[in-house]
Amino acid sequence: MHQPPAVALGIQGVPSTSPRLYNQDLAPTQMAGRRWSAYSIFTLWANDVHSLGNYGFALGLFALGLGAWQILLALGIGAVLLFILLTFSGFMGHKTGVPFPVMSRIAFGIHGAQIPALIRGGVAIVWFGIQTYLASLVLRVLLIALVPGLKDLDGNSILGLSTLGWVTFVFLWIVQVVIVRYGMDMIRKYEAFAGPIILVTMISLAVWMFVQAGGSIAWSTSHSLTGGEMWRTIFAGGALWVSIYATFVLNFCDFTRSSTTRKSIIKGNFWGIPINMLLFGVIVVVLAGAQFKINGTIIASPSDIVQTVPNTILLVAAALALLVLTIAVNLMANFVAPIYALTNLFPRKLNFRRAGLVSAIIGLVILPWNLYNNPVVIVYFLGGLGALLGPLFGVIMADYWLIRRTRIDVPQLYSEVASGSYFYRNGFNVRAIAAFIPAAVISLVIAFVPVLEPLSAFSWFFGAGLGAVLYFALADRKRTFRDVSGEPIAVPSVH
Repeated sequence: MHQPPAVALGIQGVPSTSPRLYNQDLAPTQMAGRRWSAYSIFTLWANDVHSLGNYGFALGLFALGLGAWQILLALGIGAVLLFILLTFSGFMGHKTGVPFPVMSRIAFGIHGAQIPALIRGGVAIVWFGIQTYLASLVLRVLLIALVPGLKDLDGNSILGLSTLGWVTFVFLWIVQVVIVRYGMDMIRKYEAFAGPIILVTMISLAVWMFVQAGGSIAWSTSHSLTGGEMWRTIFAGGALWVSIYATFVLNFCDFTRSSTTRKSIIKGNFWGIPINMLLFGVIVVVLAGAQFKINGTIIASPSDIVQTVPNTILLVAAALALLVLTIAVNLMANFVAPIYALTNLFPRKLNFRRAGLVSAIIGLVILPWNLYNNPVVIVYFLGGLGALLGPLFGVIMADYWLIRRTRIDVPQLYSEVASGSYFYRNGFNVRAIAAFIPAAVISLVIAFVPVLEPLSAFSWFFGAGLGAVLYFALADRKRTFRDVSGEPIAVPSVH
């Protein structure tokens, strides 16, 4: 028999709760402590969608030869798919109240969950350092604009970074560490503060560029794509837009575990994804089209425009907004995941605050500016890890929605009892791993083999689909257990 949930979760002396699997930060979020409203989720997307990296991607579509309506269509296709994927992923967090590493125990086993958690955390921790470095570049531009003499500190190199570069990087590093030390609720508050600032700044920048271009824009470049190539690029753009969020669709439960209702997830996602992404697309079209009309060049990032703002006060305001944005994106996309991954790895030693400091230290000592400037690292290491996220998502979603049909015995996620629902074989679900490996290999082949380059944009979909199909085929649904409500449901066999 299962112990009652109140007894089985985290009370000293209860043998079924393992200290190797449980601490207060990994415990399910209780309904009384949930504070992420629809607005909280909306501002999360208001920040992340308008990140400088996303603008660089969308502006690249303009450079490839897509016109205004084609860019909006590509982003729209991706937005619809993301709304569906993120909503279903978010529901998982709301129902169980657990973070991603604990959620992974359902499909991969109580110890096998380290595989998806560390892959997701590894991708994030490198990008945390890189994004902090990119933010420091904006801060350097800002400081030099205010104090031109500081440019003298920007010409030397200490481990690949100038003196001014080190000062700005360490300053932003400290700011993020301080915010994270106050936990997820402080991150929620920061996102709510940053969201409106970003939206107002980006809309204002688009309006300013529209006026600078004389009230009209170029709707495309002189080498616009047509026919089959145009449609392939549109669908590839939509697929890549989904791939950009491959990290978030995997661990969105880290945030929705604190959502107030399922309706708050739907509402926050609706305004934050399709509606907000449509606004993002319009801003991209205006910025790219206005700049192209003015001098025939294609910008790579909104920061390129900010540096040309003639008024120092406006330049400072815009640069500060970009800093607020980059920190907001970094906190939610690249800081939370490795914190939970490390906490899951060492629950007796690390909590949210300590794991945040460890993550930040790793993000510093890897000297991320050197990694960012090395194309091999970006393409093969980070790209390779990213290609693994699709198969992980496929296995986890198939297990939760198709095999278990959303019925989870949450207390058993923290138990090392051999007869436990998620113990499988010594804590590892070999069926999930067996489904993940071939799906991951095929995803990597599609992503990197030159002859398959036309399909590379769709590698996440191939990986996720194959992972789901293989796991569904391999899972043994004969064995049953009783969930916390006492209802018998089918789960994969431990054999």
